[in-house]
Amino acid sequence: MKKLTIATRASQLALWQAYHIKERIETAHPEITVELEEITSRGDKILDRPLALVGGKGHFTKELEDEMLAGRADLAVHSLKDVPTFIPEGLELAAITERQDQSDVFLSHQFSSLEALPEGAVVGTTSLRRRMQLLQRRPDLQVKDLRGNVNTRLRKLAEGQYDAIILAYIGLARLDLLREIPHVQKLEWMIPPMGQAALGIEIVTGNETVRQIAMELDDPATHLCTEIEREFVSAVGAGCSAPVAVNARLVGDEVDLRAMLGYPDGSEVLYEELVLPAEEAQGAGIRLAQKMIDDGALELLAEAEKRAFKEERPERL
Repeated sequence: MKKLTIATRASQLALWQAYHIKERIETAHPEITVELEEITSRGDKILDRPLALVGGKGHFTKELEDEMLAGRADLAVHSLKDVPTFIPEGLELAAITERQDQSDVFLSHQFSSLEALPEGAVVGTTSLRRRMQLLQRRPDLQVKDLRGNVNTRLRKLAEGQYDAIILAYIGLARLDLLREIPHVQKLEWMIPPMGQAALGIEIVTGNETVRQIAMELDDPATHLCTEIEREFVSAVGAGCSAPVAVNARLVGDEVDLRAMLGYPDGSEVLYEELVLPAEEAQGAGIRLAQKMIDDGALELLAEAEKRAFKEERPERL
């Protein structure tokens, strides 16, 4: 193989991630030239309403997968949190890179921290997961939708459209954007979504050369933890936009698995934690999901879907 083509979203952060993988492959295989195929995903095109209202899955992955299935790309680089638990036939999630800082981060030009926000302050986030956890802790806040790429969101904050916004720390760090924000606070208590801060390398099934190259990028510890998270999300039937938080961490020789799901307004939530030896981790996501299902998780999520962005849904006449 002399050339390898990576399908990637055209956003600034996605390109950073794709170039990062390109550099790693070319360093390990100087005989291979790596090219990028930039694609605008459906999720990048829909900016007038929350994706939770759009329906369907794979808003940021489908076009990249179509490119691979059509034979125009050998692999795709995704933010793993955007990758649905169902992978289309003919493709496989071959590798998951080492996870970086998973924190969500509070950003503001006026207020030093979440605790310093006055009652009724406006906080921007599109994530139902963040909305749920934020309002559980601060039910007095106004949480408003926030769409657009990272730079657009930061511009809206600087313009004063929001008192604060919440984003993933890792994207801001990779693009060196944190220094532009006067007040930055990591929300260590906020449980991230499945796969946050890891990259998923998806390939065409049957291409053994590409699989071997992808496997060189895989981090076994991250793969184990994110596989548990993806098992959990699949078992409860939640999409990428659902108010579901789940995180598995290796702590010594144990896996610490936490999960939370509930109403987007934080008024009712289920929380569970499971700590078990790493050698017993296989199937842990399914076991924790079943416990929460027994406690009413599916009914809670069904009601959560009805309540999500209710004020933004057009009333039927």
